[in-house]
Amino acid sequence: MGKGCVNEPDYRRLIDAEMWAYIERYDASYPPDAVDLPIEGQRDVYDAMCKIFHQPRPSGVAVSDRAFGGVPCRVYEVAGSDVTVVYYHGGGFVVGGLESHDDICAEIAARTGFDVISVDYGLAPEVTFPGCFDDAWAAFDAIATDRSGDIVLAGDSAGGNLAAAVAHHARGRVDGRVTGQVLIYPGLGGDTTKGSYLKHANAPHLTMADLAFYRTVRIGGAEPPEDDPRYAPLSDSDFSGLPPTVVVTAECDPLASDGESYRDAVMLAGGNAVWFNEPGLVHACLRARNMSKRAAVFFDRVIDGIANVGQGRWPY
Repeated sequence: MGKGCVNEPDYRRLIDAEMWAYIERYDASYPPDAVDLPIEGQRDVYDAMCKIFHQPRPSGVAVSDRAFGGVPCRVYEVAGSDVTVVYYHGGGFVVGGLESHDDICAEIAARTGFDVISVDYGLAPEVTFPGCFDDAWAAFDAIATDRSGDIVLAGDSAGGNLAAAVAHHARGRVDGRVTGQVLIYPGLGGDTTKGSYLKHANAPHLTMADLAFYRTVRIGGAEPPEDDPRYAPLSDSDFSGLPPTVVVTAECDPLASDGESYRDAVMLAGGNAVWFNEPGLVHACLRARNMSKRAAVFFDRVIDGIANVGQGRWPY
């Protein structure tokens, strides 16, 4: 955990013993200074950490690998489903893949009764912006063409960014197919001079220094593009026509304020949006769902959000 932030929150008070046990186990395999490793080293330790927390796939979910739009994907199918969840994994656009979120996607399929397709978009620095978005869109477009029924966009962290970016880009291109989006502690390009970006600048698991590293790698050291919703959905000038949106964030996360800002932008444009900022949790808390009651509630929020928008309900 970083030090030196003015008025830094007392994380020993905000975060309970169950979550601290998770954080310590996580840090033992994927240390806070992992961003100092070479990219391949980061990927190796991240993959090893994911294996430690990986849960067995639930029964009743058929799993197969295939490409959509030239992008490798993993399909989780449930008998009788007419809804497809397109899922983009997290990892700062640098780490992660089909294996890192395999159990999460399988559980989403089992608990919602929807098919889930996990998209293995290209990672930086090999694929820099807009390449990651191009992969995300190519896969989505091919899935929409290949499969009938409704589509839910979902993703965590960097994947939440991609899910929202695809939702914005789909307007006027794939109208009427996307019934909702569920964004899990997403980075959407919010104002870094206020809110959680300041309050939780040195939070456990994700710091502003980490975000700066991932941003630099994502854009290949170039200047961040301005007013491009493919890069930062919050930079869009038009939030009308977006699908019903559920955003679930963790309180102790510099990205949390993006959830509030995005909810407000969608609602101001006349859309349906809700934001849950779950207390005492940190970025990447999906992996703690079997160790922490709070993290289990967080995952329940995600499952309920996907189930509701997939079935055309808006109980919020």
